[in-house]
Amino acid sequence: MRLKQFTESKTMKLCLVGGARPNFMKIAPLVRAIATKNKTNERTQINYKIVHTGQHYDYDMSNIFFKDLGIPKPAVFLDIGSGSHGEQTGKIMIAFEKVLLRGKVDIVTVVGDVNSTIACALAATKLHIPVAHVEAGLRSFDRTMPEEINRVLTDQISDYLFTPSSDANGNLKREGISSDKIYLVGNIMIDNLLSNLKKAQKSNIFENLGLITSSPGASIKDYALLTLHRPSNVDHKESLREIIGALKEISKEFPIIFPMHPRTRKMVTEFNLEKYFNFGKNKPQVPIKLSNSIYALDPLGYIDFLGLMSKAKIVLTDSGGIQEETAVLGIPCLTLRDATERPITLAQGTNILVHNDKKRILEGARKLLEEPKRTANCPKLWDGKTAERIIDILYEKLS
Repeated sequence: MRLKQFTESKTMKLCLVGGARPNFMKIAPLVRAIATKNKTNERTQINYKIVHTGQHYDYDMSNIFFKDLGIPKPAVFLDIGSGSHGEQTGKIMIAFEKVLLRGKVDIVTVVGDVNSTIACALAATKLHIPVAHVEAGLRSFDRTMPEEINRVLTDQISDYLFTPSSDANGNLKREGISSDKIYLVGNIMIDNLLSNLKKAQKSNIFENLGLITSSPGASIKDYALLTLHRPSNVDHKESLREIIGALKEISKEFPIIFPMHPRTRKMVTEFNLEKYFNFGKNKPQVPIKLSNSIYALDPLGYIDFLGLMSKAKIVLTDSGGIQEETAVLGIPCLTLRDATERPITLAQGTNILVHNDKKRILEGARKLLEEPKRTANCPKLWDGKTAERIIDILYEKLS
């Protein structure tokens, strides 16, 4: 293992890299854990710098996330933007290498599985800077997913592999990665969930969307929550029409609330599918009618989205992290994909795979809604202390 010795100043310099909104949900607990560590340990102080590659960037989507998560805006914004996988990865490597060459960095921490993850890990490794990968070892075993390639390659070149579950450890060991690099620390996404859940459930989003009943002892109306953004689902008209067909049927039972990703909005417009959605605004004090509707909102902040997810009758998604969060919350989840890199959510959680097939989506929804509400058997160490364990390990090994 490459170990980089620190200067006599006893300051550890971390670079925390994110490229998409879910990345910053994983960075936020690390920022909090660093602040706690610095208060209790004078021997070595940890300085950190957040780098936003701009791989996925929307001003409103990103800025409200930084506010909701209580983290500073990134010190460096690379403004890479969209492009093919090769083009985007190459641009990030070039730009991030310049960041690393401008000043001393003791360790680069990458999270998740986006193009920024592998690009920044490669740039750091070629400069002999140690790399820590948070959420290491996850595998869908589907090499047609770009994220799977990113996961496998990032894990091969990382020095510290922080895994969320025991199956991830097993994947890494089968791939020949030395056990002394692998650390089972738990699920960092759950750190955020547990620390923000009470606040999220008091969000004004329920009132703003007309989801609170007017009867005495007001309660939350039934609704489904949807996220959809993966190219395999939204970049092909037939796939998107198949999904919409299922959504129309589900919306006859209760409304579907859909914070629509800019990528998805673009494709809906391009394919002339706007007629299937009720495009509304998620602004305070705007009364809206949700009945029999797929209600497309502007992107939401983390707190509002978590609140909606925690009270949903069912969640439909093609996201990775939402599969885990619904498992912890005990909310039924339909994953619109063929495979998942989070199989533990199928075994211990509330998740089932339905691909983007109308029949399977409707059968899955019926199955989940007819079952009694399940309480997930959360995997080991999904306790809200993952970031603390990560920072403790880095502190011990590198200070």
